[in-house]
Amino acid sequence: MHPENPASAPLWRKLHTHAAHMQHPENHLRHLLDAPNRLQENALRGGGLFYDFSRQRINARTRQLLLELAAERKLALRFAAMMRGEKVNITEQRAALHTACRSFSQSPVLLDGTDVLAEIRQVRNQMRRFSVQVRSGEVTGSTGKPFRHVVVVGIGGSYLGTQFVSTALADRADGKIKLHYLSNVDIHNFGRVVSAIDPQTTLWVVISKSYTTAETLANARQAAAYMEAQGLDFAKHLVTVTSKGSPGDDPRANPALQSFHMFDFIGGRYSVSSAVGGVPLSLYLGYGCFEAFLKGAEEMDQHALNTPPAENLPLTAALIAVWNNNFLGYPAQAIIPYATPLAKLAPHIQQLNMESNGKSASIHGQTLSIDTGMIIFGEPGTNAQHSFFQLAHQGRPFPIDFIGVIHPQYSQFDARSRQVSNHQELWANLIAQPAALAEGRTAEDAARCFPGNRPSSTILLQDLAPENIGRLLAFYEARTVFESFVWGTNAFDQFGVELGKSLANGNRREIALKNDNPDYNFEKADPITRFYLQTLFKGKW
Repeated sequence: MHPENPASAPLWRKLHTHAAHMQHPENHLRHLLDAPNRLQENALRGGGLFYDFSRQRINARTRQLLLELAAERKLALRFAAMMRGEKVNITEQRAALHTACRSFSQSPVLLDGTDVLAEIRQVRNQMRRFSVQVRSGEVTGSTGKPFRHVVVVGIGGSYLGTQFVSTALADRADGKIKLHYLSNVDIHNFGRVVSAIDPQTTLWVVISKSYTTAETLANARQAAAYMEAQGLDFAKHLVTVTSKGSPGDDPRANPALQSFHMFDFIGGRYSVSSAVGGVPLSLYLGYGCFEAFLKGAEEMDQHALNTPPAENLPLTAALIAVWNNNFLGYPAQAIIPYATPLAKLAPHIQQLNMESNGKSASIHGQTLSIDTGMIIFGEPGTNAQHSFFQLAHQGRPFPIDFIGVIHPQYSQFDARSRQVSNHQELWANLIAQPAALAEGRTAEDAARCFPGNRPSSTILLQDLAPENIGRLLAFYEARTVFESFVWGTNAFDQFGVELGKSLANGNRREIALKNDNPDYNFEKADPITRFYLQTLFKGKW
């Protein structure tokens, strides 16, 4: 049995010793890149993606040690156990079967003796039928007008993954439906959404597993009040995505056109493959496009499951992330897609990875002595170059995932500037930035000196087809899970979000008391909290 804390193993100490050796000048990236066959020996193809890690600060010995770490931490076996339906979410005694939502296999996936694929297929068929009915005008709002706007009401994992996919595939939408996101309880979010919709042709999709999420319920009630003020029957403009038996699944308490079930074996940040993403994406893009996305994700899942560690893209990426985080001391990771449609990838992976791996306790509740998780951020290139690449090149270094798309969606625009097209100019920068970060440049003027030795990887997609968006999503999901297996943490719970919520509950009670009694002066609050509560009601500080 592998130890809970990987730092207690001799191999962890070997990696620290090797990391010290990699700090020597002869192991600067500009020298590592001179090795023959550097790219061929440090790039992988699989699951529909190309992954180049030749500009990571590794050599053959690093890879050997990291593969030994993968074996010691039983990464492949644990990933297979997850996909089989074993309860890898130990703290909540749940399976983690997001991969089952995009499985088209006839082989059963058993959870407590029941094949979960049967109910998943049922929900898929429900989504297919409903999306066809809405898009054809068979199902309409309370005035008989066809739906032209869909508002996703949900926060965190209830919208971030869907927003990434809908943004990536927006150019495939046929214009029948416009998609909007109401995630934040901030009234500005609500105000901007309602200013962009026609209430008579709007369908609200309220997404909450428990149907108790404070922000989502506040927005749902705001939406109901708004629709009723327009003289519309909110129930004829509402669908819910929630767990079976929740308040949102109760037609008496929350009447709706339909309720789509989500499952307790799928966490929010892994849920875009389920009805959480499937309902809005099928309405916006058509069910066929959503299913193509699922099949691309399934291909990457099978690659992660069946490919040996040395050739496994997400497993290799996870090992390199651990190497950068725990042995080279990089606390942050940037994701820079050189494709504007992928603009919402970084925010989604930010939640996926940081909520999954930002842990201080092992899966069995023991305090860890190692750093887990990374600060994830990003912005599309070349915009990012004009935003924070000054820091990337000359300030505090951080690893970067560069993402390139070979074939753009808009090939018809081919005007030339400096003898190249826009897409070629984009690729000129995509190729240049990793090289500049790795090799650097010396100069007598310190302000113009670039130290280099700054690691990056490059991921290539053939195009922005739905299948490739699914592959990319599943790559980052599998990588996140593999990282957690190395660190011995639970990638599927998120107790870290609860403390702030519980304090907000107390503040909400104080605000409610003031609403009921204008003379109440927040006597129960501490002095600092009282100052802010008083400021809220006085309207000034």
